[in-house]
Amino acid sequence: MADTPQIPFFAESVPAGFPSPTMGEINGTLDLNQLCVRHPAATYYVRARGNSMTGAGIDDGDILVVDRSLEHTHGSIVIAAIAGEFTVKKLEQRNGKHWLVPANPDYAPVEITQEQMADIFGVVTFVIRQLQ
Repeated sequence: MADTPQIPFFAESVPAGFPSPTMGEINGTLDLNQLCVRHPAATYYVRARGNSMTGAGIDDGDILVVDRSLEHTHGSIVIAAIAGEFTVKKLEQRNGKHWLVPANPDYAPVEITQEQMADIFGVVTFVIRQLQ
């Protein structure tokens, strides 16, 4: 296995609004595995397909970091399987019912029922996207 390159990590954040004339000091290096993976034995990556989660910042082709060890709760974005089909959706509770909810109004929520059971395969913790 090759050595992981040491990429500089600047201590100062970069404003997303107005430009700043100064750049901060290098604060060391940043290992993305240390940042994105809290539970290595329970973590996997998967590529998103489609546009049902664009409102949550998940676009077609993005890589999702998924942690199977985290408890899924109301509001968690999860990887779920319904009738053998995998999907990424927001888990919600409404009026005592559980739903898998897309983040795009062009798609309908799916109620999780006795007949329409869903298996949860982890909580999405990070989204990795290539911009260019």
